[in-house]
Amino acid sequence: MTKKATLALAGGEVFEGISVGAEGETVGEVVFNTAHTGYQEILTDPSYAGQLVTFTVSEVGNYGIHRGDEQAETAQVAGFIARRVCKEPSNWRSQETLPQFLARNRVVGIEGIDTRRLVRILRSAGAQQGIIDSTGASAKALVERARKAPGMEGQDLASKVSTRAAYRWEQGVEGRAPQAKKHEVVVVDYGVKRGILRQLVDIGCSVTIVPSRTPASEILARKPAGVVLSNGPGDPAAVVGADRQARDLLGKVPVMGICLGHQILSLALGGKTYKLKFGHRGANHPVRDIIGDKIDLTSQNHGFATDERSLQGKVQVTHINLYDGTVEGIAAPDLKMFAVQYHPEDNPGPHDSRYLFRRFLDLIEGGR
Repeated sequence: MTKKATLALAGGEVFEGISVGAEGETVGEVVFNTAHTGYQEILTDPSYAGQLVTFTVSEVGNYGIHRGDEQAETAQVAGFIARRVCKEPSNWRSQETLPQFLARNRVVGIEGIDTRRLVRILRSAGAQQGIIDSTGASAKALVERARKAPGMEGQDLASKVSTRAAYRWEQGVEGRAPQAKKHEVVVVDYGVKRGILRQLVDIGCSVTIVPSRTPASEILARKPAGVVLSNGPGDPAAVVGADRQARDLLGKVPVMGICLGHQILSLALGGKTYKLKFGHRGANHPVRDIIGDKIDLTSQNHGFATDERSLQGKVQVTHINLYDGTVEGIAAPDLKMFAVQYHPEDNPGPHDSRYLFRRFLDLIEGGR
């Protein structure tokens, strides 16, 4: 039996569809992802906290859900939006359907809407607050509630999704034998994906994850060979103490930043960040590696970017997005630091950027 659901945008547009997953109401920033696969990784990525994710592919759920591919213990998105959801997946690894996964994780969703029209609105007007409802509330009331919902700017969501206590991570990439442990690495958890932790294990790192607000002095007291500042959600300028934490680490230990970690390092070096109109979210974004003189197809998920002009004379820009020219990577060789705006762990997406973990290892071992 199907149940009606409504998606209402702060801009006033309303979409009628069918409820999928948990029933109820949820509010968040409406964004879109262009990846054709990897919906399980997307739904469990902590960087999507507070967001209603629209999948642009015509149907999702075709290969079901495999417990082991998730990027966090539970789903992290605020809501789910799709054109059509497959109810009978076909894959030998599948352990449950996508609707069952959404219901189990209490994710409110809607399907059966014109996602092409929705994406055109978001591209023209920008990402905006929205609400998914299956309780039967009026469209007018939903639009008003969406308009009153707080936006992403000024929100420290990273501190909310971060671990509350330090822990160890031992698991590598499934099907690959990890190397012998050679280096102790600390990962600052702003919303870290498990794919990042698995890649670090695979290159021979012993990995400890610490909460986002851990002072640099406590991190350095662990005597790590290197530190990774992870991905995460929300406004980088709003993450409490993060720029000071990063500034106190620079020059004392090799540092790698990923996504939100890249933005935080930019702030620590005196740069500025700003909100993109509709963000970069997908597995097909071309990035030019200026240092390596090559092009990588990358997996991306961010709504903020670093202002290149604010970095002039402070840091080296190493990567550029070929869609819009935004900064995708920075480095400060004298401080043994580099960072990228995209996701080198390829969950989901291409493998082009895995070399960055080797670059981090070279930095730890004294290479450039």
